[in-house]
Amino acid sequence: MAFTAVTLRDVAKHAGVHPGTASRALNSRTRALVNEATAKKVLEAARELGYRPNPIARGLKTNRSETIGVLIPDLTNPLFPPIVRGIEDRLREEGYTALLANSDNDPTKERLLFETMSDRQVEGFILATADREDPLVEDALAARVPIVMVNRTIETAIAFAVVGRDRGGSQLAVSHLVGLGHTRIGHIGGPERFSTGKARYEGFVAAMEGAGLEADRRLIGFGEAFTEDEGARVCRELLAADNSMTAIVAGNDLLALGCYDVFAEEGLRCPENISVIGYNDMPFIDKLRPPLSTIRIPHYEIGWNAADLLLLRISDPDASPRTVFLEPELVVRASTGPPPQPLSGTARSAAAGSAT
Repeated sequence: MAFTAVTLRDVAKHAGVHPGTASRALNSRTRALVNEATAKKVLEAARELGYRPNPIARGLKTNRSETIGVLIPDLTNPLFPPIVRGIEDRLREEGYTALLANSDNDPTKERLLFETMSDRQVEGFILATADREDPLVEDALAARVPIVMVNRTIETAIAFAVVGRDRGGSQLAVSHLVGLGHTRIGHIGGPERFSTGKARYEGFVAAMEGAGLEADRRLIGFGEAFTEDEGARVCRELLAADNSMTAIVAGNDLLALGCYDVFAEEGLRCPENISVIGYNDMPFIDKLRPPLSTIRIPHYEIGWNAADLLLLRISDPDASPRTVFLEPELVVRASTGPPPQPLSGTARSAAAGSAT
């Protein structure tokens, strides 16, 4: 049996109205222009006939696709699903759909995805992929493409962005450790080409200096990515460089997770021998042993606000650029505690031996 698609004209004929009236009644944005009884009659006719609007045809007519491109750097990072959920929920309220893609932090792939989505006539972009100096974003802003950056941003006054207050988050982490009695505190930062890596490092240094403590360069290292492997690599380097370190402020939870791996290798107990605090409060990070102390950012709210800001940018092309900062929150769990006496190299070796 051949399937025949129901058209807008079919709905209009069934409801006894003009096709233009049916079109306005079926569109949530223009329904208020139609008499309530007439709109109800059109909607009932659409349901009875099984009518489904053709978004491609509607897009050609209105020059609107009602889709938004969302570029994420790493879909395997548990940070991003709650952000995407917030984006989707806000877009859905206005009849928009998110088109999601993963860039793998590769600028060439990111540009290709951006151009492909542009060819599909997305109405704007939400980017979680930006470097502090990002030619793709700068080109798009110059072309007045509607863009909102999420979680990290670029160094320009003309950007729209929704981010956590990263400097303040690192300061919360340091203040917590100092309050426990730590003075030899290390920092494992993410790449400084990202605003998150730079701001969290700057917050760490500012908090150490504000507490009258030295931000010792021997106890500071940077990962090439915000990953568990890079956290482990840098942690090994810091432990080898100075055995007086009693606590670590990690630039994100995955970097902190890499520290857990090294503690196990070295036979170090957390927090009895060394404390660590992460950043982001990713889903399930409280299930680690010990559960990870961290700085919570409002993931869902970041996504929701980014979508809301983009919808504003689309509806008002002359809207003034703005950055929305959302406040971080200290979450204390079992990976941080008072400092021990610094372990000597011999004591650390003995601890490692007893763990084998």
